[in-house]
Amino acid sequence: MGEPCPCGSGGPYVACCDPLHDGGAAATAEALMRSRYAAYALDRTDYVFRTWHPRTRPDDLTSAPMTWLGLDVLRTEDGGPDDDTGVVEFVARYQGPRGVERVHEVSRFERRAGRWVYVDGVVS
Repeated sequence: MGEPCPCGSGGPYVACCDPLHDGGAAATAEALMRSRYAAYALDRTDYVFRTWHPRTRPDDLTSAPMTWLGLDVLRTEDGGPDDDTGVVEFVARYQGPRGVERVHEVSRFERRAGRWVYVDGVVS
């Protein structure tokens, strides 16, 4: 069946986020957010960069290597196949210097040229 996808969908990586990482388009803002989490977990920063809105993305995505431990999607607002904007709230856990740490973010997404992109987020 293959390795489970890091995004937490329950499906195998080859059928879940791998097609997106290789150039496919996410159908929803949540699917894009999950695939971006998986890209961080697999060190696929090329995908993270490609799916970040050009007006808000940083010039460099270099960061310290991290071990990502899991993702929980708390809520979505819009971001469906027929929407142009969407919001996804999530908690991502990782192994940090003080043990298991977490990132809680409310992320904004937009459809640009028919594809979902990450715009920005509020971390709490």
